[in-house]
Amino acid sequence: MTGVAAPEARPRRGLRRVLGLLAVAGPGLIAANAGNDAGGILTYASAGAQFAYRTLFLMVLVTVALVVVQEMCARLGAYTGEGLGALIREQFSPRASAGALLLVANAGLTVSEFAGIGAAVELFGVSRYVAIPLALVALWVLTVFGTYSKGERIAIVLSLAFLAYPVAAFLAHPNSRLVARDLLTPQFAHSTAFLLMAVALIGTTITPYMQFYVASAVVDKKIGPKDYPAERVDTVNGAILSNVVSIFIIIATAAAVGGSGPLASAREAAEALRPAVGSAAPILFGLGLLGASLLAAAVVPLSSAYGIAEAVGAERSVSSSLRRAPLFFGLFTMQLVVGAGVALAPGNLISLVVNMQVLNGLITPALLWFILTLANRRSVLGDAANRPLFRAVSTVCVASVGVLALAVVVLKVLGKA
Repeated sequence: MTGVAAPEARPRRGLRRVLGLLAVAGPGLIAANAGNDAGGILTYASAGAQFAYRTLFLMVLVTVALVVVQEMCARLGAYTGEGLGALIREQFSPRASAGALLLVANAGLTVSEFAGIGAAVELFGVSRYVAIPLALVALWVLTVFGTYSKGERIAIVLSLAFLAYPVAAFLAHPNSRLVARDLLTPQFAHSTAFLLMAVALIGTTITPYMQFYVASAVVDKKIGPKDYPAERVDTVNGAILSNVVSIFIIIATAAAVGGSGPLASAREAAEALRPAVGSAAPILFGLGLLGASLLAAAVVPLSSAYGIAEAVGAERSVSSSLRRAPLFFGLFTMQLVVGAGVALAPGNLISLVVNMQVLNGLITPALLWFILTLANRRSVLGDAANRPLFRAVSTVCVASVGVLALAVVVLKVLGKA
Protein backbone atom coordinates (compact mmCIF):
# COMPACT_ATOMS: atom_id res chain seq x y z
CA MET A 1 0.00 0.00 0.00
CA THR A 2 1.26 3.45 -0.79
CA GLY A 3 1.30 6.28 1.71
CA VAL A 4 1.36 3.96 4.76
CA ALA A 5 4.61 3.44 6.63
CA ALA A 6 5.58 -0.14 7.32
CA PRO A 7 5.15 -1.09 10.99
CA GLU A 8 8.88 -1.57 11.48
CA ALA A 9 9.58 1.83 9.88
CA ARG A 10 7.70 3.78 12.53
CA PRO A 11 9.86 2.69 15.52
CA ARG A 12 12.95 3.22 13.38
CA ARG A 13 11.85 6.73 12.49
CA GLY A 14 11.03 7.45 16.15
CA LEU A 15 14.44 6.16 17.20
CA ARG A 16 16.15 8.38 14.63
CA ARG A 17 14.20 11.37 15.96
CA VAL A 18 15.26 10.64 19.56
CA LEU A 19 18.88 10.13 18.52
CA GLY A 20 18.73 13.40 16.61
CA LEU A 21 17.51 15.24 19.70
CA LEU A 22 20.22 13.69 21.87
CA ALA A 23 22.89 14.53 19.32
CA VAL A 24 22.32 18.28 19.64
CA ALA A 25 21.12 18.45 23.25
CA GLY A 26 23.39 20.56 25.37
CA PRO A 27 23.96 24.23 24.40
CA GLY A 28 20.45 25.42 25.28
CA LEU A 29 20.16 23.27 28.41
CA ILE A 30 23.62 24.23 29.71
CA ALA A 31 23.24 27.95 29.00
CA ALA A 32 19.87 28.17 30.76
CA ASN A 33 20.93 26.06 33.75
CA ALA A 34 24.08 28.14 34.14
CA GLY A 35 21.73 31.08 34.70
CA ASN A 36 20.73 29.40 37.97
CA ASP A 37 24.19 30.21 39.28
CA ALA A 38 25.30 31.22 42.78
CA GLY A 39 23.94 34.73 42.33
CA GLY A 40 20.72 33.38 40.86
CA ILE A 41 20.10 30.92 43.68
CA LEU A 42 20.71 33.54 46.35
CA THR A 43 18.58 36.10 44.51
CA TYR A 44 15.68 33.63 44.12
CA ALA A 45 16.01 32.63 47.77
CA SER A 46 16.01 36.30 48.81
CA ALA A 47 12.90 36.91 46.69
CA GLY A 48 11.08 34.11 48.52
CA ALA A 49 12.28 35.26 51.94
CA GLN A 50 11.46 38.91 51.31
CA PHE A 51 8.22 38.75 49.29
CA ALA A 52 7.00 35.16 49.83
CA TYR A 53 5.21 33.95 46.67
CA ARG A 54 4.56 37.42 45.19
CA THR A 55 7.32 37.21 42.55
CA LEU A 56 6.02 33.95 41.03
CA PHE A 57 3.84 35.59 38.36
CA LEU A 58 6.81 37.76 37.40
CA MET A 59 8.88 34.59 36.99
CA VAL A 60 6.25 33.19 34.59
CA LEU A 61 6.59 36.34 32.44
CA VAL A 62 10.39 36.18 32.66
CA THR A 63 10.27 32.53 31.53
CA VAL A 64 8.43 33.54 28.34
CA ALA A 65 11.02 36.25 27.71
CA LEU A 66 13.90 33.82 28.34
CA VAL A 67 12.49 31.28 25.87
CA VAL A 68 12.13 33.99 23.21
CA VAL A 69 15.64 35.41 23.74
CA GLN A 70 17.48 32.08 23.96
CA GLU A 71 15.70 30.76 20.86
CA MET A 72 16.78 33.81 18.84
CA CYS A 73 20.40 33.40 19.98
CA ALA A 74 20.51 29.68 19.14
CA ARG A 75 18.91 30.38 15.75
CA LEU A 76 21.47 33.10 14.99
CA GLY A 77 24.31 30.69 15.79
CA ALA A 78 22.87 27.81 13.77
CA TYR A 79 21.95 29.77 10.62
CA THR A 80 24.97 32.12 10.46
CA GLY A 81 27.71 29.91 11.89
CA GLU A 82 28.84 32.86 14.02
CA GLY A 83 28.47 33.87 17.66
CA LEU A 84 26.96 37.12 18.90
CA GLY A 85 30.34 38.85 19.25
CA ALA A 86 31.16 38.27 15.59
CA LEU A 87 27.67 39.24 14.40
CA ILE A 88 27.64 42.46 16.43
CA ARG A 89 31.13 43.29 15.14
CA GLU A 90 29.95 42.88 11.55
CA GLN A 91 26.56 44.56 11.83
CA PHE A 92 27.03 47.40 14.32
CA SER A 93 29.37 50.16 15.45
CA PRO A 94 31.16 50.82 17.78
CA ARG A 95 32.46 47.30 17.42
CA ALA A 96 33.89 46.82 20.88
CA SER A 97 30.70 47.75 22.75
CA ALA A 98 29.41 44.20 23.17
CA GLY A 99 32.71 42.85 24.47
CA ALA A 100 33.05 45.74 26.94
CA LEU A 101 29.51 45.22 28.25
CA LEU A 102 30.12 41.51 28.65
CA LEU A 103 33.39 41.98 30.53
CA VAL A 104 31.78 44.43 32.97
CA ALA A 105 28.82 42.12 33.57
CA ASN A 106 30.92 38.97 33.96
CA ALA A 107 33.69 40.36 36.16
CA GLY A 108 31.68 40.28 39.36
CA LEU A 109 29.74 37.19 38.29
CA THR A 110 32.87 35.05 38.07
CA VAL A 111 33.77 36.16 41.59
CA SER A 112 30.29 35.26 42.78
CA GLU A 113 30.50 31.77 41.24
CA PHE A 114 33.68 31.00 43.19
CA ALA A 115 32.12 32.60 46.25
CA GLY A 116 29.21 30.21 45.73
CA ILE A 117 31.58 27.25 45.60
CA GLY A 118 33.16 28.41 48.86
CA ALA A 119 29.81 29.01 50.53
CA ALA A 120 28.51 25.59 49.42
CA VAL A 121 31.46 23.57 50.73
CA GLU A 122 31.43 25.46 54.03
CA LEU A 123 27.91 24.10 54.58
CA PHE A 124 29.60 20.66 54.61
CA GLY A 125 32.40 21.80 56.93
CA VAL A 126 35.07 22.15 54.21
CA SER A 127 37.21 25.31 54.07
CA ARG A 128 36.76 27.51 51.02
CA TYR A 129 40.55 28.06 51.08
CA VAL A 130 40.88 24.41 50.06
CA ALA A 131 37.86 24.03 47.79
CA ILE A 132 38.21 27.18 45.66
CA PRO A 133 41.82 26.53 44.52
CA LEU A 134 40.94 22.90 43.76
CA ALA A 135 37.89 24.02 41.76
CA LEU A 136 40.01 26.55 39.87
CA VAL A 137 42.57 23.93 38.83
CA ALA A 138 39.92 21.34 37.92
CA LEU A 139 37.88 23.77 35.78
CA TRP A 140 41.01 25.04 34.01
CA VAL A 141 42.36 21.56 33.20
CA LEU A 142 39.00 20.18 32.05
CA THR A 143 38.36 23.18 29.78
CA VAL A 144 41.82 23.84 28.35
CA PHE A 145 42.80 20.21 27.80
CA GLY A 146 39.34 18.86 27.07
CA THR A 147 36.99 19.11 24.11
CA TYR A 148 33.58 20.69 23.73
CA SER A 149 31.78 17.32 23.81
CA LYS A 150 33.53 16.17 27.01
CA GLY A 151 32.90 19.50 28.72
CA GLU A 152 29.26 19.36 27.69
CA ARG A 153 28.75 15.93 29.25
CA ILE A 154 30.28 17.12 32.54
CA ALA A 155 28.07 20.23 32.48
CA ILE A 156 24.93 18.16 31.96
CA VAL A 157 25.87 15.94 34.92
CA LEU A 158 26.40 19.03 37.10
CA SER A 159 22.91 20.21 36.08
CA LEU A 160 21.44 17.22 37.95
CA ALA A 161 22.28 19.04 41.19
CA PHE A 162 19.28 21.30 40.57
CA LEU A 163 16.96 18.40 41.42
CA ALA A 164 17.71 19.26 45.06
CA TYR A 165 15.47 22.33 44.91
CA PRO A 166 12.19 20.72 43.80
CA VAL A 167 12.76 18.18 46.59
CA ALA A 168 13.29 21.02 49.09
CA ALA A 169 10.14 22.79 47.87
CA PHE A 170 7.94 19.72 48.33
CA LEU A 171 9.42 18.98 51.75
CA ALA A 172 8.67 22.57 52.81
CA HIS A 173 4.91 21.95 52.35
CA PRO A 174 4.05 25.29 50.67
CA ASN A 175 0.54 26.73 50.65
CA SER A 176 -0.66 25.31 47.32
CA ARG A 177 -3.56 27.76 47.06
CA LEU A 178 -1.29 30.79 47.41
CA VAL A 179 1.29 29.28 45.05
CA ALA A 180 -1.37 28.72 42.36
CA ARG A 181 -2.81 32.21 42.85
CA ASP A 182 0.55 33.98 42.66
CA LEU A 183 1.66 31.92 39.66
CA LEU A 184 -1.46 32.79 37.66
CA THR A 185 -2.25 36.36 38.74
CA PRO A 186 -0.01 39.37 39.46
CA GLN A 187 0.51 40.14 43.15
CA PHE A 188 3.10 42.89 42.81
CA ALA A 189 4.15 45.08 45.74
CA HIS A 190 4.22 48.83 45.12
CA SER A 191 7.65 49.50 46.60
CA THR A 192 11.16 50.37 45.49
CA ALA A 193 12.44 47.16 47.09
CA PHE A 194 10.09 45.06 44.94
CA LEU A 195 11.13 46.94 41.78
CA LEU A 196 14.81 46.37 42.54
CA MET A 197 14.10 42.70 43.18
CA ALA A 198 12.20 42.47 39.86
CA VAL A 199 15.20 43.87 37.98
CA ALA A 200 17.54 41.55 39.90
CA LEU A 201 15.36 38.56 38.95
CA ILE A 202 15.42 39.59 35.30
CA GLY A 203 19.17 40.19 35.47
CA THR A 204 19.87 36.77 36.94
CA THR A 205 17.42 34.93 34.62
CA ILE A 206 18.09 36.65 31.28
CA THR A 207 21.81 37.07 31.81
CA PRO A 208 24.08 38.45 29.04
CA TYR A 209 26.58 35.61 29.33
CA MET A 210 23.82 33.06 28.64
CA GLN A 211 23.03 34.68 25.30
CA PHE A 212 26.68 34.80 24.23
CA TYR A 213 27.28 31.25 25.39
CA VAL A 214 24.32 29.58 23.68
CA ALA A 215 25.05 31.17 20.29
CA SER A 216 28.77 30.36 20.48
CA ALA A 217 28.19 26.83 21.81
CA VAL A 218 25.83 26.08 18.91
CA VAL A 219 28.61 27.19 16.54
CA ASP A 220 31.29 25.29 18.48
CA LYS A 221 29.17 22.13 18.29
CA LYS A 222 28.78 22.68 14.53
CA ILE A 223 24.98 22.73 14.62
CA GLY A 224 23.65 24.03 11.32
CA PRO A 225 20.23 24.81 9.81
CA LYS A 226 19.35 21.15 9.20
CA ASP A 227 20.03 20.33 12.87
CA TYR A 228 18.24 23.40 14.21
CA PRO A 229 14.75 21.91 14.79
CA ALA A 230 16.24 19.56 17.40
CA GLU A 231 18.41 22.32 18.87
CA ARG A 232 15.33 24.53 19.15
CA VAL A 233 13.72 21.85 21.33
CA ASP A 234 16.88 21.75 23.48
CA THR A 235 16.91 25.54 23.84
CA VAL A 236 13.22 25.98 24.64
CA ASN A 237 13.10 23.03 27.05
CA GLY A 238 16.30 24.17 28.75
CA ALA A 239 14.90 27.67 29.33
CA ILE A 240 11.62 26.32 30.75
CA LEU A 241 13.25 23.67 32.97
CA SER A 242 15.79 26.12 34.40
CA ASN A 243 13.05 28.54 35.38
CA VAL A 244 10.95 25.75 36.89
CA VAL A 245 13.94 25.17 39.18
CA SER A 246 14.08 28.93 39.93
CA ILE A 247 10.40 28.91 40.85
CA PHE A 248 10.93 25.95 43.18
CA ILE A 249 13.74 27.85 44.96
CA ILE A 250 11.37 30.79 45.55
CA ILE A 251 8.59 28.46 46.72
CA ALA A 252 10.87 26.54 49.10
CA THR A 253 12.20 29.70 50.75
CA ALA A 254 8.80 31.40 50.80
CA ALA A 255 7.24 28.38 52.51
CA ALA A 256 9.94 28.39 55.16
CA VAL A 257 10.53 32.09 55.94
CA GLY A 258 8.37 34.09 53.51
CA GLY A 259 8.07 37.74 54.54
CA SER A 260 11.02 37.67 56.95
CA GLY A 261 13.21 39.96 54.82
CA PRO A 262 16.26 39.60 52.54
CA LEU A 263 18.88 36.94 53.25
CA ALA A 264 22.44 37.79 54.27
CA SER A 265 24.38 34.64 53.35
CA ALA A 266 24.21 31.18 51.78
CA ARG A 267 24.28 29.64 55.25
CA GLU A 268 21.33 31.80 56.27
CA ALA A 269 19.47 30.67 53.13
CA ALA A 270 20.13 27.03 53.99
CA GLU A 271 19.21 27.49 57.64
CA ALA A 272 16.00 29.25 56.61
CA LEU A 273 14.82 25.94 55.16
CA ARG A 274 15.62 23.94 58.31
CA PRO A 275 12.26 24.45 60.08
CA ALA A 276 10.42 23.11 57.02
CA VAL A 277 12.91 20.61 55.61
CA GLY A 278 14.77 19.56 58.76
CA SER A 279 18.38 18.42 58.93
CA ALA A 280 18.43 17.85 55.16
CA ALA A 281 18.26 21.62 54.54
CA PRO A 282 22.03 22.35 54.44
CA ILE A 283 22.64 19.24 52.31
CA LEU A 284 19.94 20.03 49.75
CA PHE A 285 20.83 23.71 49.52
CA GLY A 286 24.57 23.01 49.50
CA LEU A 287 24.43 20.36 46.75
CA GLY A 288 22.37 22.60 44.50
CA LEU A 289 24.58 25.61 45.15
CA LEU A 290 27.81 23.65 44.55
CA GLY A 291 26.66 22.11 41.26
CA ALA A 292 25.28 25.44 40.04
CA SER A 293 28.42 27.35 40.99
CA LEU A 294 30.78 24.87 39.34
CA LEU A 295 28.72 24.90 36.14
CA ALA A 296 28.52 28.69 35.96
CA ALA A 297 32.18 29.15 37.00
CA ALA A 298 33.07 27.55 33.67
CA VAL A 299 30.29 29.01 31.50
CA VAL A 300 30.59 32.67 32.62
CA PRO A 301 34.29 33.15 31.73
CA LEU A 302 33.83 31.03 28.60
CA SER A 303 31.09 33.37 27.40
CA SER A 304 33.43 36.38 27.85
CA ALA A 305 36.21 34.57 26.02
CA TYR A 306 33.86 33.63 23.18
CA GLY A 307 32.42 37.14 22.90
CA ILE A 308 35.70 39.07 22.93
CA ALA A 309 37.57 36.61 20.68
CA GLU A 310 34.68 36.81 18.21
CA ALA A 311 34.68 40.61 18.41
CA VAL A 312 38.32 40.76 17.27
CA GLY A 313 38.13 37.82 14.86
CA ALA A 314 40.43 35.52 16.85
CA GLU A 315 40.29 31.71 17.08
CA ARG A 316 37.73 30.60 19.67
CA SER A 317 36.81 27.04 20.47
CA VAL A 318 37.02 24.80 23.52
CA SER A 319 38.27 22.08 21.17
CA SER A 320 41.22 24.26 20.03
CA SER A 321 44.67 24.16 21.61
CA LEU A 322 46.42 26.82 23.67
CA ARG A 323 48.76 27.45 20.74
CA ARG A 324 45.91 27.99 18.25
CA ALA A 325 43.64 30.06 20.53
CA PRO A 326 45.90 31.98 22.97
CA LEU A 327 43.52 34.94 23.38
CA PHE A 328 40.49 32.73 23.96
CA PHE A 329 42.14 30.56 26.61
CA GLY A 330 44.10 33.53 28.03
CA LEU A 331 40.87 35.43 28.72
CA PHE A 332 39.31 32.32 30.23
CA THR A 333 42.32 31.72 32.51
CA MET A 334 42.56 35.35 33.61
CA GLN A 335 38.90 35.43 34.65
CA LEU A 336 39.23 32.18 36.60
CA VAL A 337 42.32 33.37 38.49
CA VAL A 338 40.92 36.82 39.31
CA GLY A 339 37.50 35.42 40.26
CA ALA A 340 38.96 32.78 42.56
CA GLY A 341 41.43 35.25 44.07
CA VAL A 342 38.77 37.82 44.99
CA ALA A 343 36.44 35.11 46.31
CA LEU A 344 39.20 33.98 48.70
CA ALA A 345 39.39 37.46 50.27
CA PRO A 346 37.91 37.75 53.77
CA GLY A 347 34.36 39.04 54.13
CA ASN A 348 30.81 38.27 53.03
CA LEU A 349 30.24 38.58 49.29
CA ILE A 350 26.45 38.34 49.35
CA SER A 351 25.95 42.06 48.59
CA LEU A 352 28.28 41.78 45.59
CA VAL A 353 26.32 38.78 44.31
CA VAL A 354 22.91 40.48 44.45
CA ASN A 355 24.23 43.84 43.17
CA MET A 356 25.75 42.07 40.16
CA GLN A 357 22.30 40.75 39.30
CA VAL A 358 20.96 44.31 39.34
CA LEU A 359 23.88 45.39 37.12
CA ASN A 360 23.05 42.56 34.73
CA GLY A 361 19.46 43.76 34.68
CA LEU A 362 20.66 47.20 33.58
CA ILE A 363 23.06 45.90 30.91
CA THR A 364 20.71 43.27 29.49
CA PRO A 365 18.40 45.66 27.53
CA ALA A 366 21.32 46.89 25.38
CA LEU A 367 22.31 43.34 24.47
CA LEU A 368 18.71 42.30 23.84
CA TRP A 369 18.33 45.18 21.39
CA PHE A 370 21.32 43.82 19.43
CA ILE A 371 19.85 40.31 19.45
CA LEU A 372 16.36 41.43 18.40
CA THR A 373 17.70 43.58 15.57
CA LEU A 374 19.92 40.77 14.28
CA ALA A 375 17.10 38.20 14.43
CA ASN A 376 14.76 40.58 12.57
CA ARG A 377 17.17 41.12 9.66
CA ARG A 378 16.59 38.96 6.60
CA SER A 379 20.06 40.04 5.44
CA VAL A 380 21.42 38.05 8.43
CA LEU A 381 19.02 35.10 8.72
CA GLY A 382 17.21 35.02 5.38
CA ASP A 383 13.96 33.04 5.63
CA ALA A 384 14.82 32.14 9.26
CA ALA A 385 14.41 35.78 10.36
CA ASN A 386 11.70 36.58 12.90
CA ARG A 387 8.15 36.23 11.56
CA PRO A 388 5.67 39.07 12.33
CA LEU A 389 4.07 37.42 15.37
CA PHE A 390 7.38 36.35 16.89
CA ARG A 391 8.80 39.82 16.16
CA ALA A 392 5.91 41.43 18.04
CA VAL A 393 6.28 39.13 21.07
CA SER A 394 10.05 39.56 21.22
CA THR A 395 9.75 43.34 20.89
CA VAL A 396 7.35 43.46 23.85
CA CYS A 397 9.74 41.32 25.92
CA VAL A 398 12.76 43.50 25.14
CA ALA A 399 10.83 46.74 25.68
CA SER A 400 9.49 45.55 29.05
CA VAL A 401 12.98 44.70 30.29
CA GLY A 402 14.20 48.09 29.08
CA VAL A 403 11.42 49.98 30.89
CA LEU A 404 12.18 48.21 34.19
CA ALA A 405 15.90 48.91 33.82
CA LEU A 406 15.19 52.59 33.04
CA ALA A 407 12.98 52.85 36.13
CA VAL A 408 15.84 51.59 38.31
CA VAL A 409 18.26 54.11 36.75
CA VAL A 410 15.81 56.94 37.48
CA LEU A 411 15.40 55.78 41.09
CA LYS A 412 19.20 55.60 41.49
CA VAL A 413 19.61 59.15 40.11
CA LEU A 414 16.88 60.43 42.45
CA GLY A 415 18.57 58.67 45.38
CA LYS A 416 15.54 56.49 46.13
CA ALA A 417 17.18 53.14 45.39
